[in-house]
Amino acid sequence: MLTIQVGHSYFLRFDRKQWERGKPYPPLATIHVAALLRRVGHQVSLFDAMLAEGVEDYAATLPTSRPDVVLIYEDNFNYLTKMCLARMRDAACEMIAMARASGARVIVAGSDASDQPDAFLAAGADAVLIGEGIAPLVELIRRLDQNPSIDAHEWVAGLAGVASMERDTLQLKRIGAAPPDPRIVGHPAWDLIDVERYRTFWVERHGHFSLNMAASRGCPFRCNWCAKPIWGNHYNRRSAEDVAAEMAYLKHTFHADHIWLADDIFGFHVDWVEAFAAHVNQIGGAIPFTIQTRADLISDRMATALSHAGCTEAWIGAESGSQRVLDHMNKGTKVADLITARERLGALGIRVGFFIQLGYLGEQLEDILATRDLIARAAPDDIGVSVSYPLPGTRFYEQVKAQLGEKTHWRDSDDLAMMFQGAYDSEFYRRVRDLLHEQVIVQQWKVVDLPDRHRQASRTLDGRWRSLIETEVSHRTTPLDAPLRAGTSQHA
Repeated sequence: MLTIQVGHSYFLRFDRKQWERGKPYPPLATIHVAALLRRVGHQVSLFDAMLAEGVEDYAATLPTSRPDVVLIYEDNFNYLTKMCLARMRDAACEMIAMARASGARVIVAGSDASDQPDAFLAAGADAVLIGEGIAPLVELIRRLDQNPSIDAHEWVAGLAGVASMERDTLQLKRIGAAPPDPRIVGHPAWDLIDVERYRTFWVERHGHFSLNMAASRGCPFRCNWCAKPIWGNHYNRRSAEDVAAEMAYLKHTFHADHIWLADDIFGFHVDWVEAFAAHVNQIGGAIPFTIQTRADLISDRMATALSHAGCTEAWIGAESGSQRVLDHMNKGTKVADLITARERLGALGIRVGFFIQLGYLGEQLEDILATRDLIARAAPDDIGVSVSYPLPGTRFYEQVKAQLGEKTHWRDSDDLAMMFQGAYDSEFYRRVRDLLHEQVIVQQWKVVDLPDRHRQASRTLDGRWRSLIETEVSHRTTPLDAPLRAGTSQHA
């Protein structure tokens, strides 16, 4: 039996925007892997960085846990880890160095590590898992358990999907993206989480307590801008009965008031959602929950099924109000779908958020104004706005990698810096972001029957839009007739 410390490096305090937003969730993928390692017979502890003060908190755990192996396994369900934020990479590398100094073997897994294993190996990691990495992880642990003194070369020998260093040379036999591993089953190791600390944080900030779970892993759609270093286009969904049982467990064991379903696409098929609604209500496990979905999945029947299951909020990847931008994204949705989905969900009392991305290659002012018009017509309850963000493995990255300079990652989620030559500079997109957010707020004043406040704010907002449009030429970085090409983004 090995003593294994499992952890991750997403420190909420290192991301000012997310700290102020104040909606932390336990590292779901990390505690799923912890549960797997315990099932195969090892002694497992957890370092949860989410609410920690800093890397010094991690250093304090090593003398007491004295692990044979440190596994830094980033939470694949936390979309911010897919953005490979530089501050979190720095933290991971500091943790790796500390773990190595303590005498532990160090294994790293996650989106950033899959894309750039060199950085983590240079920090002292013995092995980096590419993708989900469950099969090679299980084999590495088996080999070390059988022979604790196994040398570094023999430990990783012959394993595909594992990066290591040998004589300062990267050793890696890459494999294609594999389907979600069937060994990740059952409940994650919730007992390793300080649930009360999360509850206190949530109640102090929001007056209620939210926990997370996932009904599926992966996404079958092929949007040009979406980075998928873990599961590629594979998609695996649990049974409706199993998901309902876990929701009931979180409700009755931890008294959660709300659930964030962290799936890239929740439900997918309406038959499954109807079955889930029936099961969760039958066992008294329903809790208000939030999902991510696609506009073209929201039929009347789907909206009704979601409402019956307890869904109170749905976030849709709207991306743009310009159909030509959506088409070049290979998004597969129509602007009309976005408006219809919002109406169907709203009619049943389900709040709707739109993810919007700006700066897609070739996007022009008319496309940005089309997005403004979409928000005016659809009137979503909330929006999240980001700019195109090039990550390895996407079609967009291949098109712009020659333009990338020293800055290839955002420092934190509020960076919103353009890292390639879009139509406009970063300041322009930041101003558009602010105006779009303000537009949502102003529109809601009309809904809550504050007509005078709405009229005055609308006039002010229109003036700010006119001012920005008048100066847009000074922010332009590419010719007006630049061709529209494929791009990518993550939402912050």
